[in-house]
Amino acid sequence: MNKNYILLVICNCISVSLFSQQEQMEDSIRGNLEEVIVRGYEQNRRLIDVPAAENYINRSQLNRFNNTNILYALNTTAGVKMEERSPGSYRLNIRGSSLRSPFGVRNVKIYYNNIPFTDPGGNTYLNQLGFYNFGSIEMLKGPGSSLYGAGTGGVMLIESNGMQRPQGITVDYTGGSFGLRNSNINVNVGSDTFRNIVNYQHQKSNGYREQSALRRDVFSWEASGRVGEKDRITGSFFYSDLYYQTPGALTLNEYNNNPKAARPTIGSIPGSKQANAAIFEKMFLAGISYQKQFNSSWQNTSTVYGAFSRLDNPAIRNYGSNNEPHFGGRTIFQYKKNFANSSELTWHTGGEIQQGFTTVRIFKNKSGQPDSLQTNDEINLNTFFIFSQLSYLHNGWMLTGGLSLNQSQIEFTRLSNVPSTNHLLKFNNQVAPRIALLRKLSDRLSVYASWSKGFSPPTSAELFPTGSIANPNLSAEQGINYEAGLKGYAINNRLSFDISAFYFQLKNTIVQRRDAAGGDYYDNAGSTRQKGIESQLSYRLVEETSAIRLARLWLSHTYYNFRYKSFKQVASDFSGNKLPSVAPHTVAAGLDVQTRLGLYVNITYQYSDAIPLNDANTDYAAPYNLLAARAGYKQIFDKLTLDVFAGGDNLFDVKYSLGNDINGFGGRYYNAAPGRNYFVGVSVGYNF
Repeated sequence: MNKNYILLVICNCISVSLFSQQEQMEDSIRGNLEEVIVRGYEQNRRLIDVPAAENYINRSQLNRFNNTNILYALNTTAGVKMEERSPGSYRLNIRGSSLRSPFGVRNVKIYYNNIPFTDPGGNTYLNQLGFYNFGSIEMLKGPGSSLYGAGTGGVMLIESNGMQRPQGITVDYTGGSFGLRNSNINVNVGSDTFRNIVNYQHQKSNGYREQSALRRDVFSWEASGRVGEKDRITGSFFYSDLYYQTPGALTLNEYNNNPKAARPTIGSIPGSKQANAAIFEKMFLAGISYQKQFNSSWQNTSTVYGAFSRLDNPAIRNYGSNNEPHFGGRTIFQYKKNFANSSELTWHTGGEIQQGFTTVRIFKNKSGQPDSLQTNDEINLNTFFIFSQLSYLHNGWMLTGGLSLNQSQIEFTRLSNVPSTNHLLKFNNQVAPRIALLRKLSDRLSVYASWSKGFSPPTSAELFPTGSIANPNLSAEQGINYEAGLKGYAINNRLSFDISAFYFQLKNTIVQRRDAAGGDYYDNAGSTRQKGIESQLSYRLVEETSAIRLARLWLSHTYYNFRYKSFKQVASDFSGNKLPSVAPHTVAAGLDVQTRLGLYVNITYQYSDAIPLNDANTDYAAPYNLLAARAGYKQIFDKLTLDVFAGGDNLFDVKYSLGNDINGFGGRYYNAAPGRNYFVGVSVGYNF
C-alpha cells in the first residue's frame, strides 16, 4: 500500500453530510461519540459511555453517495464489509470473512424497528429493504449472543426513524449510468399522539455486466400512537417485490478479457444467460411493538411479527422455488434504580422465539422455467432463547454482565424420496455470556474491556443447500472474544477517536465449497485465530464561521490477521493459512465541508489490500483504490426543502471484484463491480 499516496488523497478529500435543518446545526458542532444515543445492548447511552465496539451510521452518512444503496456507507466504517456480487445480491460480514455467505446474509443477527428480521433458519434477506427504509444503522461488533441469541458475527440494528422526521411530503429521484432509475415518495402525517408514515420506492437498472439487471419495489407503512400518558404502540409493515439477474462468477482469464461478461456456457453446463439465471423474490412483513411504563423503575417492550417470503431462483444447475412463512416475538423487561450516591443499577431480562415452516422444491431448469421435479422438501424451524443482563454504574465505572440460554431445532423431510426421509437436528442449551467493564477517565475519555462467548448453529441453507450436497452432521461454531477499546476527544474536543483491538478464537468454523456447476456445500474447518485493530478518527478543521458550517476530516482503518489455527481436509493441510475473503488492511477517508449558502461537495476514498480467494492461499484478488464524489446544493425555503446533487463512483475506473466466490471451483472467483459511473438526483420536500 502506498502510504504517501493515501495521505495525498486524504488531504485533498472534500465531502459533506446532508442533514435536516436540525441535524445540520447539531452535527456541525458535535460528533457522534458525544451526542448520539445508541440502543446497542439496551444501553440507551452515548457511544462514549457504551463498553462495546459499535459503529453508528446515520442518515447523513448514508446520503454521502447516490441514495440507492447502503453498501458504500457501511464500507466506510471500520470492521464492516458489505459486498455485492451483482446489483441486489448482497453479502455482509462484521469482523469476519464471507466463508459462510456465498450469497445472502448469515451469522449476523438483524433487527428492523425492533422486529427480528433474521428468519428462524438464520438467513436474512437484507436486499428486500430499499435505501429509504434505512434511517440509522447500529453495527455491534463481536459476538452479541448474550442479548440477541445465537451468532458469532455481530448484530445489526436498523431504524427507519420515520417518527423523528417532520410532517410533510418528500419526493426523491436519482438517475445514472447503466440505466439507473430510483424514485421515492414519502408521506408523513399526524402528531405525536398518532402518526402515519407511508413510503414507496421504485428502483431499476440495466446493470454493469451482462445478465445483471435489477428491479425493486418496496411499499412500507409505519404507525405510532400513544396509549394513555406513558405507553406507546408502534406498527411496521412492508411489502417488497425484487427481481435481479445473476451473471455468475468468472475465471481470471475471463475476468481479464471481458469483466462485463456473464458466466459462459462450458460443455454441458449452461451459462448464466442460457439458464436465464435470476432471483424473483417477494416478501411481506408486519410487526407491532407495545411499550408499557409500569412505574418509574419498571417498563416492558414486547414485539410480535409475521412474515412470508416467496423465492424463485432459476440457476445454472436447477430451478428452486421456496415458500418461507415465519412468525415470532420478543419481550424485554427493564428495571432501573438510581441511588443516593449517584450509582445506577439497570436490569434487562426477556426472551425471543421464532417459528418457521419452509417448503423447498427443486426442478430442472429449462431456460429459466421449471421443468421436471427433482426434490420436494419441508423444513420446520424453531429457535428460542432467554436472556438477562445487569449493568451497574458508579463513580465513573460501569460493569455489565449478561448471558443467554439458547436452543434451536430443525426438522427436514424429503417428500420426493419413497419412502420419505427425515432428519431432526437439535442444538440445545447453549449458554452465551458476556462481561464488559468501562472506566470514564474524564468526561471526554473512556476505556473498556470485554469478554464474550458466542455460538452459531448452521443455518438451514448450510445444512440442506438446495440442489446440492446436504450435510446434516455440521456442528455449531463456538467462539470466544477478548476485546479492549479507547474512546474519546482531544485537541479541545476537535478530534474524536474510537479504537478497539480484539482476539477472537473460533472452533468448528463453517466454510463453503463450490462444485463445478456453482452449487454450494458446507463443512466444518477446524479452528481459526482472528486478531484485529479497528480505528475511527474524526477531526473538525475549523469552528463554525459566517461562511462554513462544517469542515471535518475523517479516517477509518481496519487491520486484520485472520488465520486457520487447525484445518486439514483429506490430504491438504491449511493450518496457518490466511482466511479467504479477508483483506489485511482496509482504509476509508474523507473531508466534510458544508457552507451556509447550501453548497456542498463530497469525495470519499477507499483502499483494500489483496484478498486471498481460497483456503490454499494460491489465488488472490488484486488490491484496489476507489474514489467517489458527490456535490450539490441544499436549501430550506420556509416550508420547502430543495436538494439537487450530482456525483460519480469508482472515478479511477478501477477493475475490481466486489464479492468474490470463495473457493470457487476451477478458479471461478470473480464478480466484476461497475467501472466509472455517474448519477444526478433531486429531492423536494414540503413540511406541513
